[in-house]
Amino acid sequence: MQKKPLPKSLLRPIGRAISDYEMIREGDRVLVGLSGGKDSLSLLHALLHLQRHAPIRFEVAALTVDPMVEGYEPATLKPYLAELGVAYFFEAQPIMEMAKAHMGKPSYCAFCSRIKRGIMYRVLRDEGYNVLALGQHLDDLAESFLLSAFHGGQLRTMKANYQNDAGDVRVIRPLVYVREHQTADYAKAAGLPVIADSCPACFQMPTQRQHMKELLATEEVSNKQLFSSLLTTLKPLMEPEYYHSDPSEKRPDVAAIKAGNG
Repeated sequence: MQKKPLPKSLLRPIGRAISDYEMIREGDRVLVGLSGGKDSLSLLHALLHLQRHAPIRFEVAALTVDPMVEGYEPATLKPYLAELGVAYFFEAQPIMEMAKAHMGKPSYCAFCSRIKRGIMYRVLRDEGYNVLALGQHLDDLAESFLLSAFHGGQLRTMKANYQNDAGDVRVIRPLVYVREHQTADYAKAAGLPVIADSCPACFQMPTQRQHMKELLATEEVSNKQLFSSLLTTLKPLMEPEYYHSDPSEKRPDVAAIKAGNG
């Protein structure tokens, strides 16, 4: 089932990124990290389209990690994935409560991300998948670049295709050439069952990432080529050889991950 075909303006940059960074190979078993947001849902549909038309054979499945926070209801994805005919894995853990217990402060985003990543790796290994596909787009990479430069003193961003620290999973980001407004437009036009982000920690205070997003939006008003220029800047930083690991590869709480109730 796919109510509306993906526009070429979205498929082309995805296909180009997959080709440029050799993201998908013959026989790969790809698991999409599916939050239910516009980006991950658009990514899933793009990979399903490519699976049908690509000259190589690969599998596509999806995984949702439910952090069990009030207002986030990803269970609606289950019938949708069943209708699509996509293998679907669902893991639930009280990640917010775990974060409070471990950190005792109001900003938990980094902790939650590490826990979610660890859960994803466990499911990949248990179910025999070798590639994790994530939905970060060019806007996300640009924000990460500015955060790293402004607050970390390093020229870094998220990688397009890399091996995890354990060496048993490849992580790919097929949307690295795609703008956020493109996934938003497609999700709306296709009537995708988008689940709004309702994590309370994300709304308690303005984040540094939100500030970077606003800074970029302001600059783009007067510089329409901003993201084209940024992509040229970011391409070398997306290569696996630039820095040993991806900024997101922080060691998760293994004990907490093994205690999952998904």
